Amino acid sequence: MDYIWTPWRYRYVADSSKDSRCIFCDALDAGDDARAMIILRGAKNFVILNKYPYTSGHVMVVPYAHVANLSDAEPETLAEMMQMAQRIERGLGNTYHPQGYNLGMNLGRAAGAGVTGHLHLHVLPRWAGDANFMTVVGETRVEPEELSITFQRLRKALEG
Repeated sequence: MDYIWTPWRYRYVADSSKDSRCIFCDALDAGDDARAMIILRGAKNFVILNKYPYTSGHVMVVPYAHVANLSDAEPETLAEMMQMAQRIERGLGNTYHPQGYNLGMNLGRAAGAGVTGHLHLHVLPRWAGDANFMTVVGETRVEPEELSITFQRLRKALEG
């Protein structure tokens, strides 16, 4: 069996386990979408950049309601979450031209959730070879774009 190690994520997971506050609720409470990196707001969900992205353009669709599980979410919230994922796919496609996408949720600490109390859907654009030797050998991520630029590009791509 092969193992893929992600030691660069340890800081994020370790830090989140010490903090009883919710990063998503804090982002909403900040009152400044640009500073919080919220790129889109819907009726039931919002889209926020991942501060520890696996690839440029890695975003999360997050319900406004602080719920931990799919079974706790309203059907309208889940429907809008998928509609927003479709919109993100189009925006990422037009902006970054990825060769594929990963969409996923980690529900609960045992499933790998860094934020266990607030449901969220990851949407990541992917390219062949986007995990290179720096990630595997150097335990370092190489992001070709600063988060502030990603924020500007995606906000423009998701307008209207």
